[in-house]
Amino acid sequence: MRDPRFRKLADILLDYSTRTAAGERVLIEYAGVPAPMISTLVEAASERGALPFVDVREPRVQRTLLLNATAEQMKVQGDWELHRMKLMNVYIGLRGGENASETADVPQERMKLYLEHVAHPVHFEQRVNHTKWVVLRWPTPSMAQLAGMSTEAFEDFFFQVCTLDYARMAAAQKPLEDRMNVCDIVRIVGPRDTDLTFSIKDIPVIPCVGEHNIPDGETFTAPVRESVNGVIHYNAPTIYQGKSFDDVRLEFRDGRCVSASASDNEELNRILDTDEGARFVGEFSIAYNPHILRPIRDILFDEKIAGSIHFTPGQAYEKADNGNRSKVHWDLVLIQRPEYGGGELYFDGELIRKDGLFVPEDLQPLNPDALTAA
Repeated sequence: MRDPRFRKLADILLDYSTRTAAGERVLIEYAGVPAPMISTLVEAASERGALPFVDVREPRVQRTLLLNATAEQMKVQGDWELHRMKLMNVYIGLRGGENASETADVPQERMKLYLEHVAHPVHFEQRVNHTKWVVLRWPTPSMAQLAGMSTEAFEDFFFQVCTLDYARMAAAQKPLEDRMNVCDIVRIVGPRDTDLTFSIKDIPVIPCVGEHNIPDGETFTAPVRESVNGVIHYNAPTIYQGKSFDDVRLEFRDGRCVSASASDNEELNRILDTDEGARFVGEFSIAYNPHILRPIRDILFDEKIAGSIHFTPGQAYEKADNGNRSKVHWDLVLIQRPEYGGGELYFDGELIRKDGLFVPEDLQPLNPDALTAA
């Protein structure tokens, strides 16, 4: 007997997140996800008159492919994956796996081949900008371990987070979206030496309330490319390209990261030197998922932590474009709730959020107690 939570999640992915319609082609790409969940998605898409297609990715096989990758091979892979993506109207990506660091030992030059010829053209350029898409992690024992939870407790947490009332969240975030649309100067003050200013003037503002990521809960834009000045000292651990980083600190001058340190300085700076755009910022986002309260080294969860922001070196999204181009897009998270050191967020000098809670009356419906109220 299938878990009834599978069908509830499938309905949200198809009806709310991607608004899948009859006749649309749906690519379901998955790794490390139970077959009954994928079968549920295929059946649900078919019931709606859509045409589902399935692609299976095995993380250990992907690692082997990357370890042996050549430029010619990655270019061919990118060409055929791009052709397939152009045929699709909807993309649903479900990502599981036993080891979040499976690609940690893939050499940087091989990873760059994949980013240049596959990830960037297929996903950042085509899928993100030209399909209806949603991606989500799948709960695994390794994720539960990173979260410090039992497998069963983490699964319960996962389905609670992923099937919350996103329509309610969408309505609550509208005043924040409106304020960001007329804001010029943002200032972020946080633990240790964080004090950062930048402009978001005339950059589009995009709410994320279950339509592209599950779990969700953020409103993002991008800084004016050369406007960023100051220091941000992130306090959430992160994994990027299969490698773990802690205590990431970036210093900016006229938009460019001029100094960077972390638990692995050499690897951090190697990533930031991938290309010119990697040292500029492509995204600024304010997060507010009421059920996600601490980092688990999984960015689809961590970037939605209540009372956090993320400030992202690398590629800007086309929908909120500041002109920055890079093969890198690295969401790094700063939590401003009291247990993580507190902090403030200002729009044009007005205090918007303090210690993780929104202050203006019109924004208070986004606070955790309001979003979870009966």
